[in-house]
Amino acid sequence: MTDHHSRLARVIATAGGLGERLPAPGTTAGSLPAALVWWAVCIALSSPPQRIAVTAVGMVAATAVGIWASEKEAERRGASDPGPIVVDEIAGQWLTYLVALPFLAVASSNQLALFAAAGFVLFRFFDVVKPWPIREAEKLPGGIGIVADDLAAGYFAAFALIVGWKIFG
Repeated sequence: MTDHHSRLARVIATAGGLGERLPAPGTTAGSLPAALVWWAVCIALSSPPQRIAVTAVGMVAATAVGIWASEKEAERRGASDPGPIVVDEIAGQWLTYLVALPFLAVASSNQLALFAAAGFVLFRFFDVVKPWPIREAEKLPGGIGIVADDLAAGYFAAFALIVGWKIFG
């Protein structure tokens, strides 16, 4: 891999280096910024279809480039899933919102803030606890395994968010 590609993979995998600089990189450099950016984007967009479309594009982009970048950065570091890699948390966090948003009436800025916060907490819970089958997804090879467990955590979090929102929202 050329130096240029190696640097690009590192920048993407570590969210511009945040994963290397901040404590608790999965939370502070990955999920929390992803949740805050998602919330800010949704505040700027007026319609649910726009929010869903932008969330889908962001999640697919983070997943696609995240698999490549995570694999290259893990190889460079000589580890299977180094802590500074946080693009996987970004993809998983946005998947939580993408899956749950179409099922819920989220309109006001207060509701969006609550939705973003609840999605963040639920995603972090499932990403840290890793119940079956999330832990199994982590065993997949290379960048796919690095990202897959976070996508699985995102699905679990989305389901919990939908159920909780229907009951309490």
